[in-house]
Amino acid sequence: MKRLLPALGLLLSLVVPASADTKLSVITSFSIPADFVRQVGGDKVTVTSLVGPDSDVHVYTPTPHDAKEVGAAKLLVVNGLGLEGWLPRLQQASGSKAPIIVATAGIAPRKRGADADPHAWQSVGNAKVYVKNIRDALMAADPADAETFKANAERYLGELDALDREVRTEIDKIPAERRKVISTHDAFGYFADAYGIAFIAPLGVSTETEPSARDVAEIIRQVKKAGIPAVFLENFNDDRLVGRIAAETGAKIGGTLYSDALSAENGPVPTYIAMVRHNIRALTSALVR
Repeated sequence: MKRLLPALGLLLSLVVPASADTKLSVITSFSIPADFVRQVGGDKVTVTSLVGPDSDVHVYTPTPHDAKEVGAAKLLVVNGLGLEGWLPRLQQASGSKAPIIVATAGIAPRKRGADADPHAWQSVGNAKVYVKNIRDALMAADPADAETFKANAERYLGELDALDREVRTEIDKIPAERRKVISTHDAFGYFADAYGIAFIAPLGVSTETEPSARDVAEIIRQVKKAGIPAVFLENFNDDRLVGRIAAETGAKIGGTLYSDALSAENGPVPTYIAMVRHNIRALTSALVR
């Protein structure tokens, strides 16, 4: 019996730490909320984004592999506001019983006609709501690590407060009459409301639709009439449409804005904060005289 006790102790020492180190498996619909989960969850979570870097969530089609990953996850974080129209089919195919967290809960949506604008993350103030909703979901799913999630969220919310002040300081450098641009699709409405830059977009809030020739002609007319100084590409869109508008109006191509996706980890905007800083630098570079 005495010989069995050391063996039992060794067995327990091998088993218990492995259980204690188990990470919470979280699936997010696309790369921006995935970054929020990583910031709050830290080394207590594993995060998989269904729609990867530099990819368009509007035209995503779930795969059998995605269904398998969703079925194994403990938590599913989505944007809501109509962005993930494919979610019910994916959930049914996966057989998942995991809680679904709508990260935009509590945000008053902008409206474009009868539809909600889903791009709420473009306001840093709204991003803080995403983070708080994700914090609460992680704490509920893994109470043992709740204090870690709470501390990580507080740190990150402080960074977002500083980012919001930074954006406002940079916007103040742009003359009021030059705070107007063309972007590929209507992804920056919340940014416009929060920071006072007007965006005109050939596409609507979704990249699934294509503008008609009449739509493009009307935008060209608006650009000429309003003297809009710059047009911007987006990281996953075809640049021919914006190029045509620039060529016919003389507006400057101001560079690339990141709207619905982060870059890969080794790219220019691997995090949400990097994305916002990249975008504000691109805007001020094009619009400050």
